[in-house]
Amino acid sequence: MKGMILAAGRGQRMMPLTQNTPKPLLKINNKTLIEHTLDAFKKANITEVIINLSYLGEKIQQHLGDNYQGIHLTYSFEKEGGLETAGGIAKVLDFFENQPFIVMNADIFCDYPLVNLKLNQELAHLVLVKNPPHNPKGDFNLNKEILTLEKKLTFSGIGIYNPLLFKKVIKDKKISLYQVLKPEIEQNLITGEIFNGNWQDIGTPERLQKINDE
Repeated sequence: MKGMILAAGRGQRMMPLTQNTPKPLLKINNKTLIEHTLDAFKKANITEVIINLSYLGEKIQQHLGDNYQGIHLTYSFEKEGGLETAGGIAKVLDFFENQPFIVMNADIFCDYPLVNLKLNQELAHLVLVKNPPHNPKGDFNLNKEILTLEKKLTFSGIGIYNPLLFKKVIKDKKISLYQVLKPEIEQNLITGEIFNGNWQDIGTPERLQKINDE
């Protein structure tokens, strides 16, 4: 199985820290956010990872090179502003060779074991967490294992996807993952689970400072 890291965001809320440094290169415990994410892939024995880049993306490529501790890295550069989540995935769909793949945001810090992610007949399986203070309303909910559009839980930024989910997305079109998931969720074709372990969205300088102080 191959993986993808979404790292094309501008990190506007992290200013001024991201004025000259892309958000994925900010550090927790003296290691960059994107390296923590790559560590999660390594623990799951995923050795092929593609990273989408936009804002200051060349700095991420220069920092990581084409190999990270045995993981071969490929890069997908997007124009300024990016293609949003689903657009970025659709752009590189050929990379996954019609096989399920795992996607993880570059700006989260967690200990979810990616090796647990599997697909059966569903088009996608998402990892949800309890609502953090910065997202009190949530994104989705679960009816047993079936994802619903009721807003009670927060999407962690971790999921496994069937390439078929993105086949209708026009290449180089800016489109969010929610827009692609919504009609499939309404057809009960997406599953999910709740993760109760350590998970943090590093969305502001204050949150980054807090986790480094812990």
